[in-house]
Amino acid sequence: MDRIFSGVQPTGNLHLGNYLGAIRNWVRLQNQFECIYCVVDLHAITAPQDPRELRANTREVAAGLLAAGIDPAENIIFNQSRVSGHAELAWILNCVARLGWLNRMTQFKEKAGKHRDNATVGLYAYPTLMAADILLYKATHVPVGEDQKQHLELTRDIAQAFNSMFDAEVFPMPEPLILGAAARVMSLRDGSKKMSKSEKSEYSRINLTDDADAIAMKIRKARTDSEPLPASTDGLEGRLEAANLISIYGALADKTADQVCTEFGEKTFSAFKAELVDLAVSVLVPIGAEMKRLANDPNHVDQVLSHGAERAAEIAMPVLSEVKKVTGLL
Repeated sequence: MDRIFSGVQPTGNLHLGNYLGAIRNWVRLQNQFECIYCVVDLHAITAPQDPRELRANTREVAAGLLAAGIDPAENIIFNQSRVSGHAELAWILNCVARLGWLNRMTQFKEKAGKHRDNATVGLYAYPTLMAADILLYKATHVPVGEDQKQHLELTRDIAQAFNSMFDAEVFPMPEPLILGAAARVMSLRDGSKKMSKSEKSEYSRINLTDDADAIAMKIRKARTDSEPLPASTDGLEGRLEAANLISIYGALADKTADQVCTEFGEKTFSAFKAELVDLAVSVLVPIGAEMKRLANDPNHVDQVLSHGAERAAEIAMPVLSEVKKVTGLL
């Protein structure tokens, strides 16, 4: 069976954008692929972290994956730092990757900003760690969004360079798994900004742990305009907040924006929001309730991560041994 590797940062405060943009897709992929899902805590420390918060966030993200429906018996769920092969392979790949390749990585430029000289080596080199994450398991497919395509291309370049340098077909070329038009969920207060936990207003986002009342309040207060819903997506031009709510409804209901417009065209936003509240509550409240239950049982989450790491290591260690043999390491 084809194998997927995908990672998620332990950012904490999972919200609707995380669910529709990634987690829900992972749930659906588990019936089609051998899936390895990793909470990438080594990537997280490329930025300053409070150790206590990092541990809590790692558990919260793992709980979110479990609550959303990922089966740890059928899939591997673990946190990256439990399998030392990630760091070991990353160093070996650092000795294969070229500075010119890393210099082209746009995310480093965005995250380092004007203070590039003060950025850590870890932030600069984290694309090679990302490559190691994928290649350590000889993953055949990687779910990618628009902002991750460049990193997968780098992974393929590194894999090809390694195979060529040592004249051995150690690594396969992982293929991008394009999941169609991924839901890009925007702020409920500003349709030009992505939904984010860093935005000050709680009304800008729907957290996965929000209860029914909080979800209803946030949707009712979501910014819209005075016009009714359009009968087609042609009428959404320049109406960012309207387009966002229609996109959220469509993603939750597995409908296209055109289908949503056909269903609700010419209706008022108050009527549409009432329908959106019912839909969002039916999908999200059970996930939030399970996340809260798991938050009160951290030992269970830790056991899932520990067992997942053992299973991940069973795949990773033979690959790392093969790499060491090829490169001449005793």
